[in-house]
Amino acid sequence: MFLKQKLYFYLSLPLLVLSCGNNSNSNKDHLVFRYNEYANINTLDPAFSRTLQDNSINNQLFNGLVQLDDELNIKPCIAKSWSISEDAIMYTFNLRNDVRFHKHHLFGKDSIRTVKAKDFEYSLNRLRDTKIAAPGSWVLKKVKDFKAINDTIFQIELKQPFPAFIGLLTMKYCSVVPKEIVEHYGNNFRANPIGTGPFKFKRWEENIKLILRRNNNYFEKDEDGNQLPHLEAVALTFLPDKQSEFLQFAQGNIDYLQSLDNSYKDELLTADGKLRAKYTTSVNMTTGPFLNTEYLGFYLDSKTPEIQSKLIRKAINYGFDRKKMMIYLRNGIGNPANGGFIPIGLEGHKKTNGYTYQPEKAKQLVEQFKKESGIKNPKINLVTTSNYLDFCEFIQRELEKAGLTINVDVMPEAALRSARYNGKVDMFRSSWVADYLDAENYLSIFYSKNFAPNGSNYFHFKNKIVDSLYNKAFTITDIEERKHLYTTIDSLAMDNAIMVPLYYDEVVRFTRKNVSGLGINPINMLDLKRVKKLN
Repeated sequence: MFLKQKLYFYLSLPLLVLSCGNNSNSNKDHLVFRYNEYANINTLDPAFSRTLQDNSINNQLFNGLVQLDDELNIKPCIAKSWSISEDAIMYTFNLRNDVRFHKHHLFGKDSIRTVKAKDFEYSLNRLRDTKIAAPGSWVLKKVKDFKAINDTIFQIELKQPFPAFIGLLTMKYCSVVPKEIVEHYGNNFRANPIGTGPFKFKRWEENIKLILRRNNNYFEKDEDGNQLPHLEAVALTFLPDKQSEFLQFAQGNIDYLQSLDNSYKDELLTADGKLRAKYTTSVNMTTGPFLNTEYLGFYLDSKTPEIQSKLIRKAINYGFDRKKMMIYLRNGIGNPANGGFIPIGLEGHKKTNGYTYQPEKAKQLVEQFKKESGIKNPKINLVTTSNYLDFCEFIQRELEKAGLTINVDVMPEAALRSARYNGKVDMFRSSWVADYLDAENYLSIFYSKNFAPNGSNYFHFKNKIVDSLYNKAFTITDIEERKHLYTTIDSLAMDNAIMVPLYYDEVVRFTRKNVSGLGINPINMLDLKRVKKLN
């Protein structure tokens, strides 16, 4: 019954969205962009926006000092320009004076207010406030101080040079928020967001629907001088079933599919990853590199002997064919992860940095473990979500040939995320999407001071050499030297087999033929401000 109610909602969504406005919108149904977010939305507060789906929706609502284009170049946003001191410590940002927060009655007479440098001072102070405990506070670890010089000049002083810092500021964590609104709503700001983005919040029924409307006061224009955004509204639904999502897309009820799922991949794509002929007249397919590594992780503080054993962890890495896995389970979309954790496209990636398929070596390692431990039937519990069950079952079958039993359990995404953070699972499937354009972002997951739940080191991996090299990387400005350091750190982590890299993903986007301007980028961030829809 619940699924039927959700499917009915798709059919009534155009009327619902446009009824939120006045009668002049009755002929603008084609300007509503619809998509489904099967993984759900956790928050509309950028300080807590830690997942890809949260970032994508908050990217429509909020802006920061700087932003990324589709080639991941750092571009002006609310800061129209900036300068960096010769010692690479002081960053000075010159702000636009025409950026306004979304309308709200607390702003007074006109219900609007211009963004000032003090707003960034408040927003960054809020981000690092220990009482709030925002997960994005780590982006300010290298920051010594920041302050508003006047209404349009904002300065940030670092503790030491950090070449990747400007990239950190593109993250949604660093978005500007208005003090009076945040303090009015308190914790409920997560469901009552006021930002500066191209779209403004209208309605959110958690697990059911989310509606955004066009921000008529948005400050950016397109290349022809037209005010952005072009759409009137954005409407999300939260069907958790990927097959139902695909059916809605095939029937034209949603405009966009943001990923490839096993439940419909063969219906949509040929074996070599091409769009099937029956869809070429109604659907556009766009692919590109994705700074995302899919992997299996080990919790090294586990009491399970198999998890503690480097022999078993290496056996799993050697024991399955990643290339075969990609062909059969992904129709060739993505690249086998034989080059370590750092993905293709980031400095420090090397094709031969990781593990290749060596089934006999895997058998030998398992036999060695049996002999040394006295455990005749080694086994490991692997926890995944339903969307990646096929990958885990593939690995399970392959490792049986090497003499290792892997029991696969399925958890909802939110439950697995919590268990991973709190060390409740011995072996888990996860992914790491680049937050900013420096491989340090990937290697921070190996740093001992980032132990989960207070950081991203879900493995509880601790290595003095890795820690020393990681800290040293912050002092190196020469890019070639940094690449060498990054590769060395990645190699050490791979040698300790603290994870099993599966594949380097690709962004795959499917849109209806009447949609244009969506673009594609290597962090798979959704940016709807330039999207257009034809009747």
